[in-house]
Amino acid sequence: MSQINKEDIKQEVFDLYDDYTHNRLDRRGFLEKISLYAVGGLTVPALMSFLMPDYKGNIQVKADDPRLKSAYINYPSPKGGGTIKGLLSKPADAKKKLGGIIVVHENRGLNPYIEDVARRAALAGFISLAPDALTPLGGYPGNDDAGRELQSKRDKGQMEEDFSAAYEYLKNHKDCNGKVGVVGFCFGGGIANMMAVRVPTLSAAVPFYGGQPAVEDVPKINAPLMLHYASLDNRITSGWPAYEAALKANGKKYQAFIYENVNHGFHNDTTPRYDKAAAELAWKRTIDFFKEQLG
Repeated sequence: MSQINKEDIKQEVFDLYDDYTHNRLDRRGFLEKISLYAVGGLTVPALMSFLMPDYKGNIQVKADDPRLKSAYINYPSPKGGGTIKGLLSKPADAKKKLGGIIVVHENRGLNPYIEDVARRAALAGFISLAPDALTPLGGYPGNDDAGRELQSKRDKGQMEEDFSAAYEYLKNHKDCNGKVGVVGFCFGGGIANMMAVRVPTLSAAVPFYGGQPAVEDVPKINAPLMLHYASLDNRITSGWPAYEAALKANGKKYQAFIYENVNHGFHNDTTPRYDKAAAELAWKRTIDFFKEQLG
């Protein structure tokens, strides 16, 4: 059949995919519902193949990029999973201590997309650490469906401890200047908001379409925030007005951007929800913000 384009797919299909990737719909239910949209030359297998991530063709910064020093490390998380594996990356030619960025994955462990984002952050002049919250269960299993299943088995409070411990590890790393920010996507966006609440010395937080903290926790936030939302992502973006009201009422420093006509996951360039213009603008804003806050 001919190539499927994003424009050929109805918004309801992307909404169903969102339900599936956030465990509100099992695989069988997802297949049943998208079969209603398999019309003409559009078969269910073709739709499934189109919606699933493509990690081979879409890595921007390869694992062996000579401009970087990038390696897996283990760091202690005594209140969380015990020992957590993460990808630590920095520019190969770094001569001085660098600002640090914790890069937090979605709800499926440290997959190739998030490793790529961590390398992009390092290439922009930072030391980045991308933890894998699935470490206690054997790590990211090589595909996202299995990764989601594994992550749903971990205790959320323990995972939060793992990312707070990553902050401590990076802040005290010999190559870090002591200023550490966090960027997270989806589940990781919620973690970025959580760290802004729980880590009083955090230097910056950038949640991409992340769940908002409880309004009563907003007074605890010290870090300046940059928040990225998708206009078509009603599930998450609908929580923004109340969060913004609380940030304003408590005099917090924040910038927020809602990108028009894009879906949850618009930054993830391995799936068809990717929107190049919005993703590149949001990433440029993020890096500029980190340069300002972590320099």
